[in-house]
Amino acid sequence: MPNIKIFSGSSHQDLSQKVADRLGLELGKVVTKKFSNQETSVEIGESVRGEDVYIVQSGCGEINDNLMELLIMINACKIASASRVTAVIPCFPYARQDKKDKVRCLRAPISAKLVANMLSVSGADHIITMDLHASQIQGFFDIPVDNLYAEPAVLKWIKENIPEWKNCTIVSPDAGGAKRVTSIADRLNVDFALIHKERKKANEVDRMVLVGDVKDRVAILVDDMADTCGTVCHAVDKLISAGAVKVYAILTHGIFSGPAISRINNACFEAVVVTNTIPQEEKMKHCPKIQVIDISMILAEAIRRTHNGESVSYLFSHVPL
Repeated sequence: MPNIKIFSGSSHQDLSQKVADRLGLELGKVVTKKFSNQETSVEIGESVRGEDVYIVQSGCGEINDNLMELLIMINACKIASASRVTAVIPCFPYARQDKKDKVRCLRAPISAKLVANMLSVSGADHIITMDLHASQIQGFFDIPVDNLYAEPAVLKWIKENIPEWKNCTIVSPDAGGAKRVTSIADRLNVDFALIHKERKKANEVDRMVLVGDVKDRVAILVDDMADTCGTVCHAVDKLISAGAVKVYAILTHGIFSGPAISRINNACFEAVVVTNTIPQEEKMKHCPKIQVIDISMILAEAIRRTHNGESVSYLFSHVPL
């Protein structure tokens, strides 16, 4: 693959290395550091003139620092005459702040739109991300955005690791994820259900109502992300009380902040499966229920197709049943 460079930010160098390995490339040389006043400094250690540049940086860890680092890396490559700069952001930061909440606060910011503006102004020509919390975030950009899906990897994991998958129900822990679970249920030719939740405030669920049947079945909770895990842990209790024999949770982005790990350990999950859009090594040491799906192949193939001018949507429209 000529005229292509891949650089890694600080947030998830292991994933960046896996993507580069799958493409048969070496990661580009970049030095990131902080001055004594905590300003971020980035030095690109090789020429990018005329190159198709991809910068891999996930929205995790020290999110604000990592976002600033990404913006500086994009700008550094752009003013060094890169022909195109693509930000590969497996987990998009601030994705949950995608709208004003008319009930809670009319003066709330739409921070996801602000992040989109910052990426565009820094010089990004293209964005590659995965399982956006809300698909309309793509409309916040005036540059091309490819929103990849973990669905092919999820389907493969279900078929290989859940023997009773033909007698399962795919469950969305909220109404917003209905489209996601119906797509997976259709691919597996199984039933789906959803849980309607009411929140008293952010990160705190008040009441849940199950819509669908899970009695004497394996229930598979599917969502785009889990933060403090209050929702999924309430959901597993609801599913067990409704007669589910086993409950799995499959989540694209495992943020697992605050009391998340202790909640998972105390909940009746067979397994909590996440992708490696966010590093999970430390969390797996404290929670044996966490398992990880590698999505580096999906990212690498999207980069290859983008570089070669091929269809990225083909990745998902031609997934074998």
